[in-house]
Amino acid sequence: MRKKATDALPGSSWSPLEQNPNLPPERADIVIVGGGVVGWSIAYWLKKKEMVRGGVRVVVVERDPTYSRASTVLSAGGIRQQFSLPENIHLSLASADFMRNINEHLGVLNEDPVDLQFNHSGYLFLASENVAHIMEENYSTQRYAGAKVSLLSPTQLKEKFPWISTDGVALASYGLENEGWFDPWSLLNAFRRKAMSMGVIQCIGEVTGFKYTTNIMTTVDGEQVDFKRIKQVRVQMPNSLEYQPVECAIVVNAAGAHSGKLAEMMGIGFGPKDTIAGIPLPVEPRKRYIYVVHCPDGPGLDTPFLIDYSGIYVRREGLGGNYIAGTSPEERPWLTAFTSSGPSCSRADPGRKLQNLGLECLWLQTHHGPGAHA
Repeated sequence: MRKKATDALPGSSWSPLEQNPNLPPERADIVIVGGGVVGWSIAYWLKKKEMVRGGVRVVVVERDPTYSRASTVLSAGGIRQQFSLPENIHLSLASADFMRNINEHLGVLNEDPVDLQFNHSGYLFLASENVAHIMEENYSTQRYAGAKVSLLSPTQLKEKFPWISTDGVALASYGLENEGWFDPWSLLNAFRRKAMSMGVIQCIGEVTGFKYTTNIMTTVDGEQVDFKRIKQVRVQMPNSLEYQPVECAIVVNAAGAHSGKLAEMMGIGFGPKDTIAGIPLPVEPRKRYIYVVHCPDGPGLDTPFLIDYSGIYVRREGLGGNYIAGTSPEERPWLTAFTSSGPSCSRADPGRKLQNLGLECLWLQTHHGPGAHA
């Protein structure tokens, strides 16, 4: 309607329709759905890589401006290189270097410097006799990829961290550098501030639909696939019936835990069974719990990000004797992950390392997959 009014009155900015300043533009090159740290990071790198300043119009759509249920700000905020896959290790090493020099990347002229409140404490993984050989294999992979990691025997572990019980511990792996934790909210805001200074458009709203064209393609195996190309994104304004269609060339799914639902909205997974078009995106929300505990006589500044072989993890939170602790949900087939009773906590003796810590409060999180600490 606005386009018709504009075409009818060329050369004039007047419109018979009231303009909502919060609406996204009617046209964009790229629409990123999801304004968490991943979405804003993508926006930043797209603008960073553009050949001509202002050559790519990027819009980031986020439905919750408070981020009260966003995985980014509810995460434990950790970064580590202690993975089993070289790809994850290299990505984390690059991320650590980025954070070390973050103001060179995300600093904005005449604005305060970025402070991630980074705690340079390594991850400490504990292994039982049954899984010690896996830790040794991972250690070799990590060292070969360039990570600075050390293996500790129970005796060495006790010498370095006297407060840790080594009962049942056969081996430990400790990150010597480039590991620790930071404030995810600060990182999110740093990416957002920088991206917007580069011309990225922020939109508060919810993507509720797409308009696309469909072409039939044939694979090398002779399988016919409906190839859909999105032409338009429908953005619903918050607390309103008003919506804005945004014409675009590319849509980036950065919806985190809700990426699977967004993919369904695009028609992904609704094709014939046992075909590419019939494969859904295997991402769904899972409940995770983080407990805040107060232990005035607990370990101090040298406290690592401890992950016990039972699945329990704990790290220091500030300097007031507070710690956060939790456990990752057990892995299950993604289509049957939900139960009426919530995630299972049936790991062996989950309270062994936390038996003397008093419960302070409970945070409920939603994440989109395993490995949420890093």
